[in-house]
Amino acid sequence: MSGQYTFKKIKKSLQEAGVKFVRILWCDNANVIRGKAVHVEMLSHYFEHGVGISAGEQGIPVMYDAIAPDSGVAPVGEIRLVPDWASLTPLPYAPGHARVLGNMILDGQPWAFCPRNFLIQMLEAAKNQGLEIQAAFENEFYLLKHTDTGIAPTDSTVFGATQSMDINREVIDGIADALIAQGIPVEQYYPESGPGQQEISIRYTDALEAANWQIAFRETVRAIARQHHLTASFLPKIFPDDASSGCHIHLSLWRDGKNLLPDTQGVCGVSQIGRAFIAGILEHLPALMALTTPSVNSYRRIRPHTWSGAFRCWGLDNREASVRVPSDAGLSSSSHFEVKTVDASANPFLALGAVIAAGLDGVQRGLEPPNPVTEDPGNLSIEQRTANGIDPLPTNLGDAIAHLKQNNVLLTALNPQLAQAFVAVRQAEWQAMKDWELDAEVKLLLERY
Repeated sequence: MSGQYTFKKIKKSLQEAGVKFVRILWCDNANVIRGKAVHVEMLSHYFEHGVGISAGEQGIPVMYDAIAPDSGVAPVGEIRLVPDWASLTPLPYAPGHARVLGNMILDGQPWAFCPRNFLIQMLEAAKNQGLEIQAAFENEFYLLKHTDTGIAPTDSTVFGATQSMDINREVIDGIADALIAQGIPVEQYYPESGPGQQEISIRYTDALEAANWQIAFRETVRAIARQHHLTASFLPKIFPDDASSGCHIHLSLWRDGKNLLPDTQGVCGVSQIGRAFIAGILEHLPALMALTTPSVNSYRRIRPHTWSGAFRCWGLDNREASVRVPSDAGLSSSSHFEVKTVDASANPFLALGAVIAAGLDGVQRGLEPPNPVTEDPGNLSIEQRTANGIDPLPTNLGDAIAHLKQNNVLLTALNPQLAQAFVAVRQAEWQAMKDWELDAEVKLLLERY
């Protein structure tokens, strides 16, 4: 290797930072973050070609470490998890350890089943259309304490309560400091609607970095919470009568350093190419949901009147629409939009890559979205929704899987192997958990996500 990522330079920087172990991470089709750690004194043996993992890893559902039927992968076969040294970060919450994202490689080439390579390919497809994608993941999560009777929120406050800021100040400050120490800019923080529920928003960046940061964000929040003897969970629905947690994806389209979205004359202040991208997302959203809201638990969140994007529509500052265009202060055009029908049980490389694939299809076909919705679509009659092209979205994972199986645009973008493994994992999870009560889901998934 040459340039800034030579072995000598990397090892010197690790030694200066006091790093003993380098964790090489991957995020699987069940969105479980996994890793293997190499001691820095042995790093020369793994620097170029990474560590070995079983090919079967991409067929494992969230319930157990066994391969789902019909996934197209098996316990036979070795894949190399090769570090992307550009993503190397010492871990402020784990002194002596560093993290690097890995790419799955087979015979010197990107492995077809690699989620991270899927996003890289979608960004290349965007580049071929003259587009660069900027993105950010906006996470909601719960801070929970352990009691004699189980888990309980750290507080019982309401949205934006400064009392919650005081109660949770030490852990929130610790999370913010740890994110900033990893080069992840923290923009805003506020208590969310649920008791003990928080939201910390981070700055947008290029799409691959945004997905990398989402892995780092989840890891950091959970680790800092543990240091404060708390559990942090991004599980979409934990408590039956309290707010759910989403993970909105914010997007903007760029070319030659210019944001292509703003247009003072465009509908909702959005340019024609921006509207085409949004139209593509809306067109494919029922199938996209298998990737953006991929857990059985996700669909307990996606309900009308809960600000979760339960209807296929878009609108300016409409938090009930699945795609929201935020108004920019003092401006008559919009710099970005957000996809609300997303949660943090989604693999960020797969979710963001699939959203981009859908949007690019809209651009290629010159689609125009329906009229923007200016009220809560849940308040409209079925006739009004039908007349305005507003559809209810899938209400369970099984329906979303069925839509994905029929969606050639997304299946082609994923490639046959990754699509087969991903669908098999989703199908295994759906079959296993479709009849579970919420308590059983929470028991299994609370600390997975």
